Amino acid sequence: MKKIALLTSGGDSPGMNAAIRSIVKTCLHYNIVPFGIYDGYQGMIDGRGKQLGYTDIDNIIQYGGTILGTARCKDFMTPEGRQKAYQFLNENQVDGLIVIGGDGTFTGANILSKENNIPIIGLPGTIDNDIYGTDYTIGFDTALNTVIEAVDKIRDTASSHHRVFFIEVMGRDAGFIALHSAIASGADSVLIPEEITDIPQLVEEIKSHNKGRRSTIIMVAEGDDEGHAIDILTKVKPHLPEYDLRHSVLGHIQRGGNPSALDRKIATRMGNYAVELLMENKTGLTVGVRGEDLVTCPIAEAIKEHSELDLNYLKLLDVLRTK
Repeated sequence: MKKIALLTSGGDSPGMNAAIRSIVKTCLHYNIVPFGIYDGYQGMIDGRGKQLGYTDIDNIIQYGGTILGTARCKDFMTPEGRQKAYQFLNENQVDGLIVIGGDGTFTGANILSKENNIPIIGLPGTIDNDIYGTDYTIGFDTALNTVIEAVDKIRDTASSHHRVFFIEVMGRDAGFIALHSAIASGADSVLIPEEITDIPQLVEEIKSHNKGRRSTIIMVAEGDDEGHAIDILTKVKPHLPEYDLRHSVLGHIQRGGNPSALDRKIATRMGNYAVELLMENKTGLTVGVRGEDLVTCPIAEAIKEHSELDLNYLKLLDVLRTK
């Protein structure tokens, strides 16, 4: 293994830079040339990349986003696009590839590897925490802390005005951010894609735990079956005419910001391990963390399976809910 290419693809997540830094430093330690590809698979097709050194990754561990950039790439979904990408790797004498992203990123890498026999390792980089084979994805913890900070501030104004707030968080079709932030922020209810939302029951819950209280916080995952926060507010409003109902969509602030200590540590360990796996001629794997241990999972399995949300948190939330 003389040259290893790396890229970030799909949605950015805090901690990607920490992973990039770790990969580059590990490569240089073992006298392997690290080759950065800009803007994901689009950059690979367009032929944009360069050899990376210490100065390129100096002082980046604390920054969100990704210094390599990222992009969605429809061309890579075609055989012609992947062949062009492979030619770029071949011209630059790349021996192995590390991709940082989500299941779409892994799917593309897996196909590219099978078509051209390129060794690949995937690192789970997404705030959604929905990648199979790991307890935590790079960026999830930071996004969670961003949500909690926002909820704390919204609660201040909600309490001042005796309001019920529906707060919408990201996560695509998974409820990890919504459920974990509901527990950590002391929310009163949570609506997630993994559970069918019962609007009449939600109305009764609001009436029950809002008695004598200055505020009520309802966390809403963007993929909930009843729609977005504004949709749910609209559906319950006719049943709660005397309540002051508001909604807030936190949006892309959840993707930005300085990565937390946990995300920096996870990303650093994963990046280092990815290089070492390629050095051992391992391929077609994703790196994950179980407890404190680094683990691997076949990339095909990571794509096929789904990370399961621990619904026991719902029972905990019900116990903690003020009656």
